[in-house]
This record gives sequence, C-alpha cells and structure tokens, in this order.
Amino acid sequence: MKKIDETGLKLCKVQAELFAASVSLAECSSAVFLRRFMNSNVAKRMDDGSFLFESDTKESIVAEIEEEFGKTAYGKVKYAENELYWMGYLYRYWCCTYGKSSRQVYRIIKPGELRELFFPYHSLDTGAAIERILEAKNIRQDDMTARGVEILRRITNRA
Repeated sequence: MKKIDETGLKLCKVQAELFAASVSLAECSSAVFLRRFMNSNVAKRMDDGSFLFESDTKESIVAEIEEEFGKTAYGKVKYAENELYWMGYLYRYWCCTYGKSSRQVYRIIKPGELRELFFPYHSLDTGAAIERILEAKNIRQDDMTARGVEILRRITNRA
C-alpha cells in the first residue's frame, strides 16, 4: 500500500460527493448506479488521473454514465447519502493506495457488502478499513497480484 497524495485525496472527495449526490441525480437504485460508475469511462479517467483536468458537474457526470450505459429507473433501494459518501471515498482511496482500477476493486467488494460494513468501519481510518476488509476476505496484497497472474495464465493456456 502506498501513501495517498493530495491528488488522490481530491479524487476521493470528488467521487464521494458524486456518490452521495447520486441519490437525487440518478433514477436507478444505488447499487445499479455504483456498478455502472465503477465500470464506466469516468472511473477509468479517475484511475489514470486525467479526470482532474476536466471541469464536470455532478449532473454532467451522471448524464455521461447514463449515456454510456443507457438511462434506467431499475431498482428502488437508495442508500443513505452518508453511506454513499463513505463508499465513494473508500473505493477511490483503495484505487489510489493499492494501484488497482475501479473495476478491480469493485470485483473484490460489491456495494451491498460494503454497505453492511458502514456502521462498524465508517469511523476507522480509511486505510485501516480497507486492510480489515482484505483481512476478512483473506486477501493479501501479494495474493492479489499472484492471483491475477494465475488467472491470466489459465486464460492464455485455454486459447
């Protein structure tokens, strides 16, 4: 795990605020919005850092995601804004400190599971919360890289 820098902290705040605003800006459920966001082009731009050179509003980001995946009102369950803020901050912090993409982090822990951890973990330091999640899932940083290499080898051997 690397130390987060000023740029990473700004990205964490932007993503957290966007997730919290999604309650009123997106028609779909929170879980659907988070899945779409974590797999979106916006998230990819956040992953590579180019997002900070844009001047987008929350509304335009939600509109971009809806354009990419299609507008939907699927699902009814909306998470609380404070839960979404924490989830957005934690997901981005994880990406910045572990060098993982949004998609990779999303595969490790889904929004429903992360929501269940809000009350026990939201008052912890973000890095400590991530470490506890990894520990509970029995995943070490070394294992994540080794596991990715093993999966890649299996895929290439099938081809």
